[in-house]
Amino acid sequence: MFCREFNNPGCASTFIPAYSSPKTSIIPLKNIAVDLQVQDHIVSVSSSLQYVNEEHSPLEAVFVFPLPADAAVCHFSAKIGEQEIVAEVQDRQSAKDQYDDAVSSGQQAFLLEESEESSDVFRLSVGCLSPGQKATITIIYVMELAVQADHALRFCLPAVLNPRYTPAGSGGGIVSEVSSVSAVPYSLSLSVHVRSSNPVSKLESNCRLDPVEFLNSDHTHATVSLSPGHMFDKDVEVFVYYENTHQPTAVVEAGVATAPPGSLMADPVLMISLYPEFPEEVMSSLVSQGEFVFVIDRSGSMDCMMHHGEGAHMRIQSAKDTLLLLLKSLPMGCYFNIYGFGSHFESFFPQSVVYSQDTMEEAVKRVQEIRANMGGTEILEPLKHIYSQPCFPDHPRQLFIFTDGEVCNTKQVLDLVKSNVFSHRCFSFGIGEGASSALISGMAREGSGHAQFITGADRMQPKVMQSLRFALQPAVDNISVTWTLPDGVTVETLSPPIRVLFRGQRAIIYAQLKGQSSGSCEGAVMMKYNLKNQPVTNQLNFTLKPTQDTGLAVHRLAVRSVIGHLEQEERVGGADVEEIKRKMVELSIQAGVSCVHTAFIGINKNNRETVKGPLLQRRVPTQHLFGMGGMRCTAMMVKCAPMMMPEAQMMTYDMVSGTMCGPAAPMIECDEISQPEEAEPQQDPLFQLITLQKAAGFWELGASLAHVIGKAEDQVTNQKPDKVDGSVWATVLALIWLNGFKKGDQVEWQFMAMKAVSWIHSQKVGTLSQCVCAGNLLLDCQVSEDMLGI
Repeated sequence: MFCREFNNPGCASTFIPAYSSPKTSIIPLKNIAVDLQVQDHIVSVSSSLQYVNEEHSPLEAVFVFPLPADAAVCHFSAKIGEQEIVAEVQDRQSAKDQYDDAVSSGQQAFLLEESEESSDVFRLSVGCLSPGQKATITIIYVMELAVQADHALRFCLPAVLNPRYTPAGSGGGIVSEVSSVSAVPYSLSLSVHVRSSNPVSKLESNCRLDPVEFLNSDHTHATVSLSPGHMFDKDVEVFVYYENTHQPTAVVEAGVATAPPGSLMADPVLMISLYPEFPEEVMSSLVSQGEFVFVIDRSGSMDCMMHHGEGAHMRIQSAKDTLLLLLKSLPMGCYFNIYGFGSHFESFFPQSVVYSQDTMEEAVKRVQEIRANMGGTEILEPLKHIYSQPCFPDHPRQLFIFTDGEVCNTKQVLDLVKSNVFSHRCFSFGIGEGASSALISGMAREGSGHAQFITGADRMQPKVMQSLRFALQPAVDNISVTWTLPDGVTVETLSPPIRVLFRGQRAIIYAQLKGQSSGSCEGAVMMKYNLKNQPVTNQLNFTLKPTQDTGLAVHRLAVRSVIGHLEQEERVGGADVEEIKRKMVELSIQAGVSCVHTAFIGINKNNRETVKGPLLQRRVPTQHLFGMGGMRCTAMMVKCAPMMMPEAQMMTYDMVSGTMCGPAAPMIECDEISQPEEAEPQQDPLFQLITLQKAAGFWELGASLAHVIGKAEDQVTNQKPDKVDGSVWATVLALIWLNGFKKGDQVEWQFMAMKAVSWIHSQKVGTLSQCVCAGNLLLDCQVSEDMLGI
């Protein structure tokens, strides 16, 4: 807590430390109400935050909180009593100066800023609330909904904002101001309204929902609410399922009549959503070449539970299990390496090695020894090292990054990935609640890959294997987009060029339409590309007539896309940096969408009474990942941390209150907390079988395999058909067991099975039918040769 002294208008305010215990501080934020308006695959999110000053002095509340990285924040207002103050987007420094001047002179003011370090963190300042006064702050943003592996559209309301690791010597900015506790004192309510041209099949969430209500007979309009009593202890995910998710769409949105002629906001904007159609015969074969580099976060924060429910594993253990599965799924003859990083980094091999039985066995052994014991989360240096390594001819580099995403230098990391985009593809995985969407989604976007978030009770393995399938998918190249438009109409593409296409994933194009058509109102967009040297064409016809009831969502999303591209150009540097900044500020103000160089500012100029007396400042905490029922752990500051303490000085961290106990209590990063060692969890039979498979794809006959499939060794040996090799028999049994007992997990073992089938074919076995019959009899299954793929 701090006190701000009032000065004369125009003077900077002064903060006087006034330390108080977090347990006794009164938190002014009482409730957050969220309303989602989903239109096809766009969502408009309205969040209302209710503040009450229950103290005896005037109050300034500061709240650092997460938002989705790709959101376009387009509205900020405050309601005090019956009066509503709608904020404006202005130049960032000017907005901050106005806010400081207003608060210092006793006026009510409200400021909303995006972090300069990470686009998924914002700071909200609510100034000069009189004792007993209430204020409701409303923030609205729009965003695209991401397509999941099961074709759902996913929305995530970030509730968890973990402290971001800040390397020594670097300024943390807004992300270093995160104030977090294990249990927040404010409540959450959430309602969802879905309207679509496609029928809604279901609405689901990782949190408890009330029953879904369909508002019309064709199920194109539905609503649902979060059940009362939500504790806001985890990110809230909502999944929207349509009957035809992969239907290409085109939305034309009319411009603003009062905007400057010829500007982006004045002209119609077109949003195209395409789902590439890949020929089945081409997609049935996966590539067998490549360099696969796996980068694992081994910082202290990976030694946390995946979620707070029953059966949760440690993050690092889930990552190790996933690594094992990946190692067994790689094709023979490829190259691979594994890196671990924290405050420093290390690799299994000096450079990537050929995948063979020997190198796989060595890697599996070292995976078992991995611990979350490498300090803070410094991902930049290992990436620099990886990119400095020469690539192997005819083996495209595929980078898989697993992290909880708690870094403060997000934009530096993204710039590095983008500068190396032509030498690799990047697949990123955000592990656990609070993983930075700016980092995870950004690395995949700039690295022409795919991002996945593993939260709650999600299993990591299915999502990772989906990304491996994308990595093994035949490369799509020579991507081009052409337009057919009526005479008098031209188009300016606003989106960056499409560099990558994946099966089942959406490609979005924003474009500005200029001019007027005197005749036809029809247009078409054509996307062409090559897939395994075969030309493919996808075409979508659309009408130029503006769609009703979209507000300005499409314009704002297009502006957000353009600003993101300009911001990256600015960071690269050059002679036109000031001109780029000017364009960003101009576009941001015209569209009413905030960016790193602007901020929302609102001042209650109608309030004639100024607030008098010392102004208390309260920092509103967010939920952090350590909500684990009173656990305490002993921690020592790692040497790379910004704050140092003597090596022998130990501190105790209370996981409930979020406070340090012991001599002096400096702030300690969650990356520097190491939890007590836990016993290794019992592996399920599937992972035991995975462990036994050889690099070439076969299994050996023996007691270990018999144990996994639930039979005695002599049973398995005696049932082997005559003149059949033991490894062939063992491999057939493994495939039958997988199809008969683990069919629901097929996405996890599909590549192992493909390797096994390929190996069997290479053995030129003439008695496969006899093997399959004998195996079905032994395991009491009914699995056909067609099901096995042999």
